[in-house]
Amino acid sequence: MTKDPRLKHSETQRDLRGVALVGKPDRKPAAVDRLNFWLSTSRQVDGLWVGTTESKPQPGLRRVEEALRLIKHHDSLHYSRVLHNLERIWVHLLPNALACYDGSKKACVLDERFVLLETTTLEEIASTIVHEATHAKLERWGINYDENQRSRIEAVCLRRELNFIASLPNSEPLREKIARTWEWCGSDHAYFSDVSFQQRDDQGNAETLRYLGTPDWLIRFLLIKFVPKMRAVISGVHQLIHRFAGRAGIG
Repeated sequence: MTKDPRLKHSETQRDLRGVALVGKPDRKPAAVDRLNFWLSTSRQVDGLWVGTTESKPQPGLRRVEEALRLIKHHDSLHYSRVLHNLERIWVHLLPNALACYDGSKKACVLDERFVLLETTTLEEIASTIVHEATHAKLERWGINYDENQRSRIEAVCLRRELNFIASLPNSEPLREKIARTWEWCGSDHAYFSDVSFQQRDDQGNAETLRYLGTPDWLIRFLLIKFVPKMRAVISGVHQLIHRFAGRAGIG
C-alpha cells in the first residue's frame, strides 16, 4: 500500500467512532434533549427504543432497524449485549462525532449524516452500535471516559467491533478499516485530550449549522454569542427545518 502515511493517519482519525462527551455526563437528559425525544418518531425493537428527529419518511430510522436485524441474525451474543446495555438508539445531529454513547440518556446516538450517507453500509452502522454498547458496558462497570483512559477505552470498543465483524460475510474492507483505527489508538493520544475534543466541538458546531443551511454570517454570530448553548441552538434549527419540511411534504 503506497498511500501517504499522513493521509492514512487523517483518514483513521475521521473514521474513529467514540464518545463525544468530555467528563462525567449528567445523570438526566438536558431539557432540549427531553423535548427532542418527545418530538422524535420512534419504534420499539425487542424492548429497545429506536428513534429519530428526521422528517418523514425517516430513512435513517429504517436503516438502524435493518442494522439491528443484521446484528440479531449474525451474532445473537452481541445482539443480547446491545439490548442489555442500551435503552435507546437515537438518530440525531452530532456536531463532533459519527456516533457516541450518552450516559445521561443510556443511548447510542448516531449522527444523522453518517447514517444517511450513501457510502455508509448497514454493516458499518451495526458495528458502530456494537461499539457504543461496549462504551455503555464499560461505564456500568465504573470505567469513566477520563482523558488519560480514552485511547485504551476506544481500543477495547474497537476490538469488540472486530470480534463482531468476524461473523459477517464479505466484511474484509470494514475489518481492515477498523483494524487500522485500533492500531492508531495505541499511538496517538493527543487526539483524546480535552483540548482536542473542544477544538473538534467548535469546528463541528460550525459544520453542523452549515449543513442545516445557516448562512456564514449567522454562524459567526451564534458561535460568538451562544457557545455554551450551541447544542440547544443546533437542535432548535434542526427541529425548525424538519418541521417545515414535514409540513411542506419534503423528504
